[in-house]
Amino acid sequence: MYTNILVSSEEGITKITINRPAKLNALNKVTIEELHEAFNSANQDNQTQVIILTGTGEKAFVAGADISEFANFSTRQGAELARRGQELLFDFIANLETPVIAAINGFALGGGLELAMAAHFRIASENAKMGLPEVSLGVIPGYGGTQRLPQLVGKGRAMEMIMTAGMIDADQAELYGLVNHVVPLPELLPLADKLASKMIKNSPIAITSAIKAINSGFTEGENGFEREIEEFGNCFGTEDFKEGTRAFLEKRKANFKGN
Repeated sequence: MYTNILVSSEEGITKITINRPAKLNALNKVTIEELHEAFNSANQDNQTQVIILTGTGEKAFVAGADISEFANFSTRQGAELARRGQELLFDFIANLETPVIAAINGFALGGGLELAMAAHFRIASENAKMGLPEVSLGVIPGYGGTQRLPQLVGKGRAMEMIMTAGMIDADQAELYGLVNHVVPLPELLPLADKLASKMIKNSPIAITSAIKAINSGFTEGENGFEREIEEFGNCFGTEDFKEGTRAFLEKRKANFKGN
């Protein structure tokens, strides 16, 4: 079905794996379009409660964008490339109703780090390296990197990472708050599964509301506190809220249906 990605689903978890090992899983137009389609399908699948995104092999999550595709672009084409990519994939993932974990299994550079930052949170293997080297090519991050990196690590650290075009290792990324956990490579996907399984025990409709409320606080022109109040109130009208409170009072585990 797909040329550049692999998709598998089991027990409420859909894994999407970028599969271009010869190119260190670099993003090109086809890969971005396939990722959009896969994320959209998983989000619409009632059986999928968590999505895990990773890369094939032991070297790279995504080592960047496929520069050969846009090296000769004009100003207008460059702007359209960024706009189209943000709409189709990066903003799409960030605002997805289904939670997304990025499991960074190696190099996450340029568009690869931007892709990981679009996920709802990130974990990394010990061999991972992360950076936004775009200024070394005479351009800047165009898939949300100048916005999401400061939100995650702070303005000063983001300025340094972007302006030096340098890489940081997994331990430094954890110290910065860019990733939540660092583990040996063989433990990366098992940890992603473990975190996903914890999330699956909770109300999927409440998790979706939480994603919307949290994202609202980082969206210009929106009041995150007001969005939280709205989403909090919406939860009271769901069957999951009734089941969750009933289960708590009856001292049993809740059986959430996601409605």
